[in-house]
Amino acid sequence: MDAIDRKLINALHGGVPIEERPYLLIGGQLGISEEEVIERLQRLLEDRTLTRFGPLYDAVKLGGAFTLAAMSVPAEWFDEVAEIVNSFPEVAHNYAREHALNMWFVVGAEKPERIAEVLSQIKERTGIEVLNMPKEEEYFLELRLTA
Repeated sequence: MDAIDRKLINALHGGVPIEERPYLLIGGQLGISEEEVIERLQRLLEDRTLTRFGPLYDAVKLGGAFTLAAMSVPAEWFDEVAEIVNSFPEVAHNYAREHALNMWFVVGAEKPERIAEVLSQIKERTGIEVLNMPKEEEYFLELRLTA
């Protein structure tokens, strides 16, 4: 990552302008071409410097739902269970933890009732209880780290 990559990441951290050609505008601010902005973003994604680049939507305001779920998975079945859990398109952010509840993941769905269906299907396919931990209250903390 060079100085221009850092400036690009920092410039995009607050959002992408709603423009017909936002990369042209961003490039102009950084002194590079529209094409170079796009090429740099592609490279940063390909080399995993950036793991995601795209819009964030408030699924709840759009009628959907999210929940945090956890499972206590025997170590010898962990990879197999992770594969089952990750096979659901509604599952994101699946992490192993050093805890009795050693698998944690987020389920996001277009309809709130789908959350219960997914968790039920995971339990049915794995034979392991799934703890559903929907949020009770939401707090917004804007974290900005300068590249």
